[in-house]
Amino acid sequence: MALITPTVPSGTKRPRNSTQISSAGAKHRGGKKDRNFVKKIDARTIVTQTAEAALKNGQLDVEAFLRSREFEIKALQNGMQKAKKNLSTKALQKVPRDMRRRTASHNVKRLPRRLQARAAKEMRDGNTPTVTANKRKPRSSRGHLRAETSKKLSLLASKKRASKNFDGKSSGILTRAPRPKLQDNELNQPPKPKSKFRKRQIHKNWLPTHIWHAKRSKMTEPKHPLWKFAVPITPTDKSYRPTHRAGGVRGAIIWDMSYMSSICLEGSQSGLETFLKKVGLSEPWLWEEKGLKWRDGKRSWNGWLSKFIRDKSRLICPSTIIWCPKESNSENDVASKKPSKVSKRRVLVRIHPAAFVEVWTEFLRLSKAQHPMIHIQDLRFEIGSIDATGPGSTEALLGILFPYCQPGMSIQAHAKTFSSLAGLTNPATLPPGAILSFAIMDPRLRYPPRTVKLPASTDEESNHNLLKLLSEWPLDTSTNMNSIFDRDSRFKATQLPSQKSVNRRKGLAPPGSYPPITANDPPIPIVLIATRSNSSKSSQGTWTILAPWKCILPIWYGLVHYPLSSGGNPRFGGLQELRQIHFEHGEPFFPTDYLGTNSGLSWELDERLKRKSDWDKRPKGKRVEWDSLDLGNNRIGEIGHGWSCDFEHLLNQQSKLDEKKCIVQEDQIGSQAPLLEFLQTRDFRNLLLNKSVSPPPLNTVTTVRITFVGRGVAKSCARIYRLPQPQTKPNSTSPNNSSPSISMLRDQWLSLMPHTSKSKKIFHLKPKNANEMKRIPIGTPLPERVRLLAESLLQESPIKYSDSKKQNGIDHPVVPDIDDVIGFITTGEYCLANGKGTAIGNILVCKILETFHQQKTNDQHTKNLCIIRNSGENFGRLATWEPV
Repeated sequence: MALITPTVPSGTKRPRNSTQISSAGAKHRGGKKDRNFVKKIDARTIVTQTAEAALKNGQLDVEAFLRSREFEIKALQNGMQKAKKNLSTKALQKVPRDMRRRTASHNVKRLPRRLQARAAKEMRDGNTPTVTANKRKPRSSRGHLRAETSKKLSLLASKKRASKNFDGKSSGILTRAPRPKLQDNELNQPPKPKSKFRKRQIHKNWLPTHIWHAKRSKMTEPKHPLWKFAVPITPTDKSYRPTHRAGGVRGAIIWDMSYMSSICLEGSQSGLETFLKKVGLSEPWLWEEKGLKWRDGKRSWNGWLSKFIRDKSRLICPSTIIWCPKESNSENDVASKKPSKVSKRRVLVRIHPAAFVEVWTEFLRLSKAQHPMIHIQDLRFEIGSIDATGPGSTEALLGILFPYCQPGMSIQAHAKTFSSLAGLTNPATLPPGAILSFAIMDPRLRYPPRTVKLPASTDEESNHNLLKLLSEWPLDTSTNMNSIFDRDSRFKATQLPSQKSVNRRKGLAPPGSYPPITANDPPIPIVLIATRSNSSKSSQGTWTILAPWKCILPIWYGLVHYPLSSGGNPRFGGLQELRQIHFEHGEPFFPTDYLGTNSGLSWELDERLKRKSDWDKRPKGKRVEWDSLDLGNNRIGEIGHGWSCDFEHLLNQQSKLDEKKCIVQEDQIGSQAPLLEFLQTRDFRNLLLNKSVSPPPLNTVTTVRITFVGRGVAKSCARIYRLPQPQTKPNSTSPNNSSPSISMLRDQWLSLMPHTSKSKKIFHLKPKNANEMKRIPIGTPLPERVRLLAESLLQESPIKYSDSKKQNGIDHPVVPDIDDVIGFITTGEYCLANGKGTAIGNILVCKILETFHQQKTNDQHTKNLCIIRNSGENFGRLATWEPV
């Protein structure tokens, strides 16, 4: 019998026979892609039965019909479960984006413990190779050497424990941890880290929250720490706009500021006053009745410290100074009526770590020369700090900082006042420099935190009570001891119970309640300082929390996990976010924006080397050629070095600083003549108003805030020009310095100023009737032709300055000469708070005074105008400056 093959129509492919299909299926059977495809199809398919199975001879079989419906319902439920399981995310995707790591795909120990078992099962099901750190074989000779050394050390440690009978089975005498020694007039040593982290902290120190930050933010390079600390630079996720919203609109943002240096001064009242006057606190009101609250420890003072070099005062850095409240005499001393000794006072000075060595050296020199001697203590690793700002910062602190109060004890006045601040959205509404000092309980006993109940915004009684509290501020009439100045109190606060014991107490507590305080829970002394911005009254204030160094981490854990009433948790920030908040408030940031100080100059020199290195790494076709930059009017080349704020070039110094050798050594600060001198804002304003005041040296600079008139964004190292002077400059080095060309260039820049009703009407380049000009008709008489020609010449715009630059279709006047360069931009960006480009810069005071004193009274509105040109660009933009 012959086999009958099916006929195939023409134009179609011949189907493969069953043997080919089965072999192809066997070839790809078991593939990962096919298995996943089958799994997905199976999860999306729901098995059903037709209704014909329930019909027999045209009659409905009820029992069969119910069984078929039961089968379909179970199939629907199974399909829903399979689809849910198939579409569920993996364990790695359950981790927040800022905590994900690439190595988490093959190492389950990188994930949180609650997800490790699930991730291991997913890896086994997906045939993903896993890695175990302790079983990984070394791949290099160095790895083999380290493995052998580790094995030998473990054997040696086991023998040592056996010889000392310290294996935990025998009972020995356990002693408390010794109190760290703190010597007067000597530098404090950092706490001894754990053995497994000791090698990583040889040349730098870790913050209390270093491990938490290292998983979520970009840190400084291991071999290049910042101020001898591993400082977080910025979070790993995008944070520029979220930081702006959290800092002023909704939410809160916090920083670990434990790298700030603290110095304690101890001595008599009169001795401390004399000492502080020598370091720059010479304002009369500080030592009069107006400064009584500050001297009683109820306010903090923010200002600049200074030192004298060759009978001349030089500013060092900004600081925060707090007095310890006076100790009240005990009842025994009053009853005995013995002559009490001269009471000693303490003063806490907080400064930036960039200027710590300079301040410590000056303090040590003055203390040894003064009689009676002032004792100095280094509290850098004794006191840590956290900064919080934003509308939800007060709410977050209220939900974490619970006053320490055992049964039978009364709540401290400062703690009671702090608890009454519920509903406060801006710390700047508190009295300037207000201080709250009280003791709190261990934040781990109230973890996880719960949202604080805030009064409704429509509750008039609560709002009235809050306003009354802020206006009266009853703490000015009460005294409270500040325990953070006491070394014993700080040491006892660090003896916190272990996390295991805290978890055990939480488990024994009733559901929904927290464990009570016991005698083993030490009080944690803290100090809250409310500060406000000096440049803007409407900006958000800042809370500063001072606490013992080892108590910062428990407070930090509570803050970052606090559920805000507005939604979400407080954000954390790094150094870039701190600079951003200062920039949006219009405040300069130390030391970046203070080039007139040694710390600011050192920062600029380091940044100069980084910019030069980045420029060298770029190929020649993709980097700016500074020597061939065309500035117009036959001027070729950038002014100074394009990658630096080159004040050396402006000051025409014969011996310029070498970038490779010009690094300010910490032990040589103040030994040589400074390159720049810094002038405070109040002194600069006095110079602008009073012509009789003697001008400062030529190398004196001050800090200003730049605001663009129109479009434009300034970058670091941008050049700041003043408007060209209308008179002839005899000292000008430019070949084109004639008075008509300078006046024409000045008018062109003034024409870019927008016209307002209050300001003086400024001459514009393009007249309104320029488009209405017509040709002279043919046959017009000669006298009429001459008259029309004269009118057309008067209506035409002035002749444009030669070599005008065109950018984005807009003609920009050329920038002035080098004689009109007055400074450089240190920080520039588009400001989200102002909605336009702003910047912070340093300008030479001598050139500004020359402009102010030589201009006429009718040109007052043009004195604050300037021109900003980014480094490497050949056009500038009009802006205004103001002291800050």
